[in-house]
Amino acid sequence: RFSGTFVGNAESASPPPAAASPPTVAAATLPAVPTIPVVPTIVGVPNTVAEGVLNPNEVKPPASGTRKARVLYDYEAADSTELALLADEMITVYSLPGMDPDWLIGERGNQKGKVPVTYLELLS
Repeated sequence: RFSGTFVGNAESASPPPAAASPPTVAAATLPAVPTIPVVPTIVGVPNTVAEGVLNPNEVKPPASGTRKARVLYDYEAADSTELALLADEMITVYSLPGMDPDWLIGERGNQKGKVPVTYLELLS
């Protein structure tokens, strides 16, 4: 059971002197700063890629950075954004900024789509 007396500093209940408190600034005196919404974009790539939706027909290969690759295993495309592969065929591949590192864009003739890196042997 607690006793009715409180042991402590009796002066701590008084407010601090006015000089000790930091000066307050009224929000109305600050200038309003406009905010600009930030939308991630990749130069030369349609916004559909930046938003995570890849339409391979809209993707342009980079000016440099394309490589040849030999397909190691057959791969069946899961959807229209992927490129089906046959073992031992040669394709051109490249990556895009912001793209999953486990995938590349592959091109065979006029067909293009995402391909898994693990199915490829990258050549010079």
